Amino acid sequence: MMLSIYGSSGFVGGNFNRLFPGHSLIYREDREPETTDILYFISTTHNYHVYEDVTLDVETNLKVLCEVLDKCRERGPITFNFISSWFVYGKTDELPVTESSTCNPTGFYSITKKCAEDLLISFCKTYSINYRILRLCNVLGSGDRGVSKKKNAITWMINNLKEGNQVNLYDNGTPIRDVMHVEDVCAAIDLVCREGDLNQIYNIGSGVPTRICDIIELAKKELDSPSEINYIDPPEFHKNVQNKDFWMNVDKLHSLGFEPKHSLEYIIKDLCR
Repeated sequence: MMLSIYGSSGFVGGNFNRLFPGHSLIYREDREPETTDILYFISTTHNYHVYEDVTLDVETNLKVLCEVLDKCRERGPITFNFISSWFVYGKTDELPVTESSTCNPTGFYSITKKCAEDLLISFCKTYSINYRILRLCNVLGSGDRGVSKKKNAITWMINNLKEGNQVNLYDNGTPIRDVMHVEDVCAAIDLVCREGDLNQIYNIGSGVPTRICDIIELAKKELDSPSEINYIDPPEFHKNVQNKDFWMNVDKLHSLGFEPKHSLEYIIKDLCR
């Protein structure tokens, strides 16, 4: 299987290309696929663009996708593997979420990612194209150059621990997340692209609920960091667009024989290097 990979310069896409080389990398401005199997990473990464550029999520997550899909009409038996996000589930008390759980996304990033999924499914049904949708958990690992308070905040906080800066945790640090090392995420993506059932959605995660405060405390200990950890109330926007607790049911992924190789302890040591 030779994949046409869109968005190979990002954190997950770049690691996928490093771990599984030999695929066709599509340049940023190109839309035409070079093979009949597509792996699509192109996306914004957080809900805060509404403060800077209200159209960015729509342009990136929807318009570019539609331009690529337009090039797939006459390509014959395409299989389109679309990288989505746990953000599409939005606020839910149905935990762990399954692939059939109701989605209630909030925030421009989350809403446009779910809309992109729906556009893809509709297009694929119209033109008899196969698809898979892969919803990624919180992806962690060293080398993510784009971390900030807005994007991949766990890594950003650990970077602050390295520098001895104070770290602020929302809700006493009790929010729960599903985290997995980027190398395991890439291995899961490769497996689903090769062996996953067509026209299906797959949760890509550990399936393990992990409190953010536990991650930060373990990292603080690993680093012997002098940083002060403060507990604060989340801002109103964060409460509006972010679910407090989240983790996934990953039975469908495990049915393909997948097991992650890297423990939480390994992830923390990697981030603390």
